Amino acid sequence: MITDTQISKTLSYWLRHRPDAAGMELSPEGWADVDLVLGALAREELAVGWERLLQVVDTNDKSRFELSADGQMIRARQGHSVNVEGSWAQAVPPPVLFHGTVERFWPAIAAEGLRPMQRHHVHLSADIETAQRVGQRRGAPIILEVDAAGLLARGGAFFLTSNNVWLVDAVPPEFLKRAG
Repeated sequence: MITDTQISKTLSYWLRHRPDAAGMELSPEGWADVDLVLGALAREELAVGWERLLQVVDTNDKSRFELSADGQMIRARQGHSVNVEGSWAQAVPPPVLFHGTVERFWPAIAAEGLRPMQRHHVHLSADIETAQRVGQRRGAPIILEVDAAGLLARGGAFFLTSNNVWLVDAVPPEFLKRAG
């Protein structure tokens, strides 16, 4: 039986990192044709229909995907390693944001700050619970507090996605501390 998680992971891979692996090209804004996506899923033996795809989009735990208003196109909201022109709104963040990670990454983060690595931006959340969920994907999470107000005052630009993920180019170490 095909699980929603299998579909979601496949969509994430294609729509964020490797559209060519599905035989697709993304628009400059990251959109892919739904019919092409459904055909690619079928070729991967993950054949699902429109209703199932809609279910995955609607029930995804992090709201990773969105459909166009006419339902003809789908895209990942953020997290791309391929070039896309995000339509994220620049916004003033709350004074403190959070980032979930694991202990083994803390020494490098403390020295170098948070960097986007293969993605376009660092992802931050407005609440500790979301940061914990993100961090626990790789083990026991640690939560970092980001002095968003300080970074903003120093000229940092923050963007808010349609699923309430805060994006920033990087977070220097002086704006980070471990929560708790």
